[in-house]
Amino acid sequence: MSEREIKPSHLPVMPEECLEWLDPQPGETVVDGTLGLGGHSALFAEKVGLEGHIIGLDRDTNAIELARANLEGVQAKTSLLHSAYSEMVQALSRIGVGKVDRVFLDIGVSSMQLDVPERGFSFMRDGPLDMRMNQSAGETAADLVATLSEEELANIIYRYGEEKYSRRIAKSIVAARGSESINTTARLAEIVEQAVPRRGRIHPATRVFQALRIAVNDELGELERGMGAAISLLRPGGRLAILTFHSLEDRIAKNIMRGWLADGVATLPKRKVIKPKYEECKVNPRARSAKLRVAEKI
Repeated sequence: MSEREIKPSHLPVMPEECLEWLDPQPGETVVDGTLGLGGHSALFAEKVGLEGHIIGLDRDTNAIELARANLEGVQAKTSLLHSAYSEMVQALSRIGVGKVDRVFLDIGVSSMQLDVPERGFSFMRDGPLDMRMNQSAGETAADLVATLSEEELANIIYRYGEEKYSRRIAKSIVAARGSESINTTARLAEIVEQAVPRRGRIHPATRVFQALRIAVNDELGELERGMGAAISLLRPGGRLAILTFHSLEDRIAKNIMRGWLADGVATLPKRKVIKPKYEECKVNPRARSAKLRVAEKI
């Protein structure tokens, strides 16, 4: 399987850089903690070959089934597991794997999830206000909007969305839910748009939806726990590569890796963040905000 066989909207981000800095070798075991449609895993499988093992994890059962089809025919052994990447130690123990050579994480929502209105990640097309990556567990975004206090909503929108109008938006949400339930993406986007002015091309609901998605899926906590799990699984000399797409994620990855460096846990083969090439951003707009960081276990 090659990059060309994956739908254009689902191209793996920074494929050349991920291969270069993760550096999977023939016969190695690679964990793709955020499997998605399997685009990165397919690239890693080509490098580890027949004696290698690709272990893909995802909280989204739909993603696993789609990735299974996309990875059909790759040479490496593949194991696709329904699990959050923060629980990779437990997931791998269930298939008898204790240590691995490489771990890769692509943080955030996938384009596949954004493209399906029923998942509720985007306000571009109306759908239920869900936003759960694992649809079999946990509270939905509609649950949070319906139950959190005005202060709690404002804090989430400010912290995770970096939205300066967070208090005004939270006040409007609480006022609106007093007369009707807010159960759809379109309705929430409408409330936000009425509460704050549009700034250029960016829809005023963009940061609110980001904030709720992060809160629903505990994405920042998941990242912190996942990095700890990854470093514990890696063999000496093994590498962890992380792709992030906004400043909150990148800040966590950077600070944890710098902590590992200071404590003598890992080295940083590339001290500075790695960014996508201009040519890739023209072909794949999702790559524009991507940042890649890598650590090697001592």
